[in-house]
Amino acid sequence: MKKNIFNKMEKLLKPLGCEVRGVDLKTENRPENQGIVSGDRHVEISRWFGELESTFYKHPKSPHPDVFRVSNDKNEGCTNVGRSGWHIDGTFQPAPFSYSLYHMESVPKEGHTLFIPLTELIESLDKDTYDTWNKAWMVSDRRSSLVHPLIYSHPQTGKPVLCFHLGMTTGFIWNYKLPSEATASHEEYEALLKSIDSKINQDNGKYIYVHKWEPGDFIISDNLAVGHFAHSSTQAPRSEVGLRVLHRTTIKGTTPPKK
Repeated sequence: MKKNIFNKMEKLLKPLGCEVRGVDLKTENRPENQGIVSGDRHVEISRWFGELESTFYKHPKSPHPDVFRVSNDKNEGCTNVGRSGWHIDGTFQPAPFSYSLYHMESVPKEGHTLFIPLTELIESLDKDTYDTWNKAWMVSDRRSSLVHPLIYSHPQTGKPVLCFHLGMTTGFIWNYKLPSEATASHEEYEALLKSIDSKINQDNGKYIYVHKWEPGDFIISDNLAVGHFAHSSTQAPRSEVGLRVLHRTTIKGTTPPKK
């Protein structure tokens, strides 16, 4: 069974990851679409990847205390989630979440999620831009203003990745803990945020993968290697596009970002 799955994965490899079909996460033995995965099963699958760490956002209709429920209807889930800017999850933690697992329960007519491979983004930078980003450390707007390097090495692969959140960063520090350490001016702060956003969207977004959700989709994302952003259509009124409900779990990070 595992060999067949891996063969399918190799054939379906995409620049950002792979798409697997014919695997039912509820029973693991049914060829058709799996449909809705329960909150308990979502959490059980998540534990394959490590210890869960629930976010501080809660909603009474969540199917499990460790499942974050988001929606375009405040009565059905938390709204306006992921709309503050491109990011990885958990930059306010000493160690950002290692994995994020998403399951789409209710699909509206619109409401895509955008993903960007961070290593490829960094490798696309010209030298001046890379040097500027590489000397920057982000200051989180929560949890005692934690400081993380903007560019650092992925703890498993060793590849360069970003610790960033364009909507939850209060400032940047240049050359943190070095003799040349300096706080970025407001102008430098704004310029760096704009630079990151601009490079993500370069060449008509050629590095961006737009995921158009289908009912029952279940995405397992390496949160440290892949940035994401919720399209504005995720908050389109339910009366116009239908109900959107997305469930997410996050796996506790084990290694603080370091150069």
